[in-house]
Amino acid sequence: MHMKTAIPDFTQQEIDAIYRVMAQRRDVRHFVPDAVDPTVLTRILGAAHLAPSVGLMQPWRFIRIQDAALRAQMVQLVEAERDCTASALGERADAFLRLKVEGLRECGEVIVVALMGQREAHIFGRRTMPEMDLASVACAIQNMWLASRAEGLGMGWVSLFEPQALAQLLAIPPGATPVAIICLGHVEKFYPKPMLEMEAWAQRRTLVDLVYTDQWGGAV
Repeated sequence: MHMKTAIPDFTQQEIDAIYRVMAQRRDVRHFVPDAVDPTVLTRILGAAHLAPSVGLMQPWRFIRIQDAALRAQMVQLVEAERDCTASALGERADAFLRLKVEGLRECGEVIVVALMGQREAHIFGRRTMPEMDLASVACAIQNMWLASRAEGLGMGWVSLFEPQALAQLLAIPPGATPVAIICLGHVEKFYPKPMLEMEAWAQRRTLVDLVYTDQWGGAV
C-alpha cells in the first residue's frame, strides 16, 4: 500500500529556528538578578506541560520558590551536596570546587520540578520500565530549556541536593520526589559552548561514536 507523504506544516525558516535553539541551549550558571516577566514564566511552564508523558500520566509538578529565606535554605542544601560530591571525586575535587555549579543566589526565578506521588497506579508504559515517569519529567524540563532560550532567558538544572532533605523543606508528600532545582533568569550573554567544555571538565563526544547498527557496537 502506497502511503502519501505528510505535507510539511513548518516553513524552512521555522525549521531552522528549532534546530538553532537546540544548538544554542545552555545550562546556565551566571545570571543578572532581574525579575522574570510573569507572562513569559507562564509560557515557559506551559511549554513544559506540553511535553510527552508515558501513558499521558503528566507526572510533573512545579513549585515556584518566592520566599527569600526558603531560597537561602536551598542554597545550603546545594552547598552541602557540593562538598559531598567533591569528596567523592577524589583527585578531581579541587577542580570541581572551582566550578560554579548553581545560580540560585542571582537568578530571577527558582522552580523545583518534582515527580508526583502515587505513580504506581500508572501501569501503561511502565510495567517493565517504571523509570519512564522520570523520563517524562526530563522531557518537560527540556521543553522549559528550549522555551527559555527562545525567550532570551538563561536556565540551569541543579541536581546537587539530597532529595529527601529538599522534599522535607518544601513539604513534598511521601511518594513524590524532587527531581530538579531550576534556576531561570536574565543573563549578560550566553556561553558560546557548554560551560563544562569551556572549563575543560569534559568534552562532547562525536555522534558517530554513539550510533550503532543492529547491535551494540555495530558500525553504522
